Amino acid sequence: MASAPIESSPTSPGWWFRSRETGRITIAQAPNPPLWIFLAATLGRWFVSDAGPWADLFWWVSTGALAWWAADEVIRGVNPWRRVIGGVGLLFFAMRLIGR
Repeated sequence: MASAPIESSPTSPGWWFRSRETGRITIAQAPNPPLWIFLAATLGRWFVSDAGPWADLFWWVSTGALAWWAADEVIRGVNPWRRVIGGVGLLFFAMRLIGR
């Protein structure tokens, strides 16, 4: 009986990081629109007072964009690593809502 290729094992780094679409190793990708929105809103919040409508707006926009990005990674991530990162993002999103 032939053994399965090492790439098919969850203990293999290739299984975690290899894109299911292209076959290339994918650890990180260029930011997509929800991640750019999250980064811009987070940066914008640094330039406004901690209290007030602008701080609240930036917080909600960044939190919503984080949820959007994380859910997209969980659903459409190109490999298990990207899906795990999305799951961590969803956990961070939930922690932000609880801590609000």
